[in-house]
Amino acid sequence: MNRFVVAERALRTAAPHQLLDAVRRVLTEQYAADSVELFMADYGLTVLQPVSVLPHTLEPVPVHSSPAGRAFGAQEPFVETADGGGPARVHLPVTVRGDRLGVLSVTLPGGDHLRGCVAELAEVAQVLGHEVIVAERDTDLYLQARRRDRLTLAAEMQWQLLPGRSCKRPEYELGAQLEPAYAIFGDNFDWSATADHLMLYVTNGMGEGIEASLLTNLAINALRNARRAGLPLADQAALADQAVYAHYRGRCYLSVLMFDFELGTGRAWVVDAGSPQLLRLRGGVVERITFEAQLPLGMFEETDYVAQRFQVEPGDRLVFVSDGVYAVASPGGEAYGDAALTRAIMSTRLLPAAEVPRALLRELTGHRGKPAPDDDALVVCLDWRGRPL
Repeated sequence: MNRFVVAERALRTAAPHQLLDAVRRVLTEQYAADSVELFMADYGLTVLQPVSVLPHTLEPVPVHSSPAGRAFGAQEPFVETADGGGPARVHLPVTVRGDRLGVLSVTLPGGDHLRGCVAELAEVAQVLGHEVIVAERDTDLYLQARRRDRLTLAAEMQWQLLPGRSCKRPEYELGAQLEPAYAIFGDNFDWSATADHLMLYVTNGMGEGIEASLLTNLAINALRNARRAGLPLADQAALADQAVYAHYRGRCYLSVLMFDFELGTGRAWVVDAGSPQLLRLRGGVVERITFEAQLPLGMFEETDYVAQRFQVEPGDRLVFVSDGVYAVASPGGEAYGDAALTRAIMSTRLLPAAEVPRALLRELTGHRGKPAPDDDALVVCLDWRGRPL
């Protein structure tokens, strides 16, 4: 039997908490691997954490200055070869439909054996990624491995609400990140795609801590409920507005920027109900895109919403930011603002969409002058490819 098929079957039949044991066993038997380790990207995207029963026995490796991190960032296998043709260490991205989960690191004999199996091992890593996503329904092992620090309860709720941190299809690439990763409370993003449409929401709930997280959870689930009923964008906003107002009676509300993109044409419908902002990079020029402002969800009873038209072109990069980005003040009191955002977007223009949010948030940390933000910060990057005619 083909050894890849053997590896795939071993992963698909393994117990949820035993995926690493299964991949170790099959790679040792079928590929002569000497050691096999699985690392998961932490919530802050700063380190790759080893998968093991707590407490972790291996040290995490940095995302930005390690061979494993190089494979994670480039989304390509990276091979460390020893002098004299000895064993080699192969680092393989573990990714599911563009959502970057971590890295599988395997030590193999060098020479011809190595050249013949890297491509197969890259496919094994993809299968492993799919099985990790499924296994997370039944075990906390992989979620625990993502934690460099303890999450606050509000952050726990927010991360469980998210669809992922990146996504890739022929028509588009998406990347997103929240900060502070381990203590986020109100900001959020959500997306969902069909054969012909991509829906994207960027939200900013008022308040702090668990109260902000509860508000965002209510609003996002109300939006999903309306979306899954097949309702158009404006009606989704109206029903979510009613749900939030019915619970809070106007005491709390949520800002949201909502998009429904038509994949075949680039036409989009937009509801702008609050503070998240959009900047577009097109033809080497960054500009802020404004829409007709409408009321945040839940501010008043039975608010009517109207969807506006918008057009994206192949090659466009759309960057969405919350007020925790564009309103952040430097130690001298200067707001980050459009000029700084424009410079940051231009300086990251060659990065893939999945890398842009973290890079922009690193720039923001330098402006802020301190590592810990006072407010949530959210960045979402959408690269529009379009559908070939």
